[in-house]
Amino acid sequence: MLPVSRSITLPESELVVRFLRADGPGGQHVNRTESAVELRFDVAQSPSLPEDVRARLFARRDRRMTDEGVLVIQARRFRDQSRNREDARERLVEILRSALIAPKKRIATKPSRASQQRRLESKQQRGKLKQNRSRSWSHE
Repeated sequence: MLPVSRSITLPESELVVRFLRADGPGGQHVNRTESAVELRFDVAQSPSLPEDVRARLFARRDRRMTDEGVLVIQARRFRDQSRNREDARERLVEILRSALIAPKKRIATKPSRASQQRRLESKQQRGKLKQNRSRSWSHE
């Protein structure tokens, strides 16, 4: 079981872990070991996630989410498989925890009458300043 919060835990059966050969430096060793980890979690079909969390995950438009609703996390930060597996699991939990928090609703407000008056007065003052800069052709 992978604990996400007090109310949400993911069973291991919902996680699909695949091991890949990591790219980058490492000499001949990198060609023999599959130390990179690809973790897949089906957000769309998971019975463990509440509907509101699922909706927030889809609303994020994350590039790691496939069209079928599968979240794919690749971990290749470390040289050994076990650390990469733990890293992928921690990143999955971090993503899910960020989706647990509901965004605050924006409350529409109006500017106060005094602030509207100040705005109009500053506009008039600026216009007078610009008008005084121009040449008056009628006096010449």
